[in-house]
Amino acid sequence: MRTNVILTLLGRLIFFLGIAMLLPLFWSLLFSVADVQVFLISVLCTCLLGLILFWKRPLPDDLSLKEGFTFVTLAWICAAFFGCFPYLLSGTLHNFVDAFFESMSGFSTTGATVIEDIEIVPQGILLWRSFTQWLGGMGIIALFVALMPRLGYKGGSHLLRAEIPGPDAEKVVPRVTETAKALWFIYVVLTCLELILLLLSGFSFFDALNHTLTTMPSGGFSTKNASIGFFSNSVAEVIIIAFMLMTGTNFTLYYNFWKGNKGAIFRDEEFRFYLMVIFVAVVFITINTFPGTYSSLTVALRKGTFQVISILTSTGYSTDNFDQWPPLSKAILIALMFIGSCGGSTGGGMKQIRILIIMKYCYRELQKIIHPTAVISLRVGEKRIPEETVQAIIGFSFFYFILIVINTLIMAALGLDLVSAFSISAATLGNVGPALGLVGPTQTYAAIPAVGKIVLSFIMLVGRLEIFTVLILLLPELRSFSLKKRNKIS
Repeated sequence: MRTNVILTLLGRLIFFLGIAMLLPLFWSLLFSVADVQVFLISVLCTCLLGLILFWKRPLPDDLSLKEGFTFVTLAWICAAFFGCFPYLLSGTLHNFVDAFFESMSGFSTTGATVIEDIEIVPQGILLWRSFTQWLGGMGIIALFVALMPRLGYKGGSHLLRAEIPGPDAEKVVPRVTETAKALWFIYVVLTCLELILLLLSGFSFFDALNHTLTTMPSGGFSTKNASIGFFSNSVAEVIIIAFMLMTGTNFTLYYNFWKGNKGAIFRDEEFRFYLMVIFVAVVFITINTFPGTYSSLTVALRKGTFQVISILTSTGYSTDNFDQWPPLSKAILIALMFIGSCGGSTGGGMKQIRILIIMKYCYRELQKIIHPTAVISLRVGEKRIPEETVQAIIGFSFFYFILIVINTLIMAALGLDLVSAFSISAATLGNVGPALGLVGPTQTYAAIPAVGKIVLSFIMLVGRLEIFTVLILLLPELRSFSLKKRNKIS
């Protein structure tokens, strides 16, 4: 593996992050003087170090798969490291562990926060906090590939495969760079559309901008302690529900729709399964919370729909304290944290496509008991699923649950009750954010011990990069490990 190539790429990415900090700097210059100096220092330090790393080093024409996976993992760690500078320099957070946790939560679009009073934080810091989620939603590496066409087909393909969520990194156009550009174009268009609609709903420009930047990546950071519930704006809730639903959908379907394939979305079996999961969860929670929790059926349906879509897509907004809901409703929300959104979306969790394939796999095994000599292939819609993809999904699921168990044990060892420990594990690995118990929708992660925050920062990274990208780097035999069977790695 070429260390100089990794450092060159990291330098360019770090420099790009410094440039990204100009957005909150300009906002502070226009509307506030409280954090101008903070962002000036952050921009200068980040850009300078980035320049030092890549100065006079040419961009490589290609990358090996091993180099791609290494760069992607280190890039996300560096993003969280440099992204925490504004929190520390402004005094918003007073120690590195908390600042790194907040930054990793932002870039991974988890939405877990350690800031106990959001509403006293300077606007520039809040905007940077939201912007980190927007950058992490479609992927900082996908944007990097879009801006660096010299990486070539193979190198760019390795990077996208390591970052884009889902069983495989599906190309929407033949060239990898064009795929990254197309995905980001759709992402930006939807961002602009939501911003306009939230402004029309009555949000201030600052609140509309921040909530747009955190809805599109399925992030969930808010400018208010009570999240979306603070606004008591039913029109804005409907808009946010619609965009959470859209961001939980495979973005490839939007590209196909844009290119004239109007029926592609509703013909997609994963999307239909996604809608069915939402419908069933909303029905059960509405019945379970009416009339015990809510005296109005309309209110129960509204609250239930918002929370189901928010948790399923891993956005993590709240309009009410769902930790006070009946046990069945809370259990459904925990299940939704595991299921997650569609593959190729900005959401987290295991992904609908994996759940669907596992269900089909289990059904096929039952059929084989009855017809032992039958050759039955797995299909999702008209697409045949290769056996190596099925095996990768089974392996991914095994690691997913093992990590949940291990992290639950660690949290319990740190003194957390079982409900809090388990729900925190599900919420951070699934990049959801709010959980139950100690970190319910009205609480923060501030009470978690420092060791726990370090562990959870790692879990958020593993969840965002979908396990294998990070864990494979821990193998001592990495140099000789064959990755041919991981060409469609999750």
